[in-house]
Amino acid sequence: MQANEGTTSMEVEKVLPEPKPAAFPSKPSFKPLKAHEISEGKVQFRKVSVPPHRYTPLKKVWMEIYTPIYEQMKIDIRMNLKARKVELKTRKETPDISNLQKCADFVHAFMLGFDVVDAIALLRMDELYVESFEIKDVKTLRGEHLSRAIGRLSGKAGKTKFAIENSTKTRIVIADTKIHILGSFANIKIARDSLCSLILGSPAGKVYSKLRAVTARLAESCQRHVLDLIYASYMHQNSPVGSGRKFWHREDCCKYTEQHMNVAGNIPPSFGTSL
Repeated sequence: MQANEGTTSMEVEKVLPEPKPAAFPSKPSFKPLKAHEISEGKVQFRKVSVPPHRYTPLKKVWMEIYTPIYEQMKIDIRMNLKARKVELKTRKETPDISNLQKCADFVHAFMLGFDVVDAIALLRMDELYVESFEIKDVKTLRGEHLSRAIGRLSGKAGKTKFAIENSTKTRIVIADTKIHILGSFANIKIARDSLCSLILGSPAGKVYSKLRAVTARLAESCQRHVLDLIYASYMHQNSPVGSGRKFWHREDCCKYTEQHMNVAGNIPPSFGTSL
């Protein structure tokens, strides 16, 4: 009887159900905030002072400055005649809050003496900057020595300045003893080094030869980088899985490069090396 009672008691025991896994809430999806929502509805301003000698040029090209800022960057702009300042502010249609600073840099670059065609690149590209320095920051010069240094910077009919601009892909403004350079970070450094050499007394011919060497090295590194990318693409598309092939023929890379660029002869040393 005791054994029967024991079996009945074991049969009566119930198996507890397994706990259900906790249901996590779905991932929230938020729409990107607009410019006026980031600043909690507050309007942001920028003011750019207009020097006396840039007032007349600003009047002549006002529509060329106004159109891209108002229609493309969606920033309000006006000229405060009493304060002699260009005022910029955001509005509800402004897509990005950084557009305000880009427009302020664009207007400021024009006030420094850059052409509208060159300064407008600040609105199109993010990696462009304006760097300014004075001749006295490099070397203390006075009187005729200062005049000769300015003459060396510009050259006859601006020949030296144009040569530096074209080789470094920058724009240079020489305003009395102040020098302004517009371009990317690396190109500004090359142009600044060339200008400093001229201020310190180096002849233009020596600066030209240095520029040729530096720009050739830059072009070669850029071309090598592009070709390495093409080679990596070739290897990715044509790699035989499981073939055990570790080396690639130069001819294969040349044929593939010819289809994409007309520089098949300039294969970098990394081509044909072991993977």
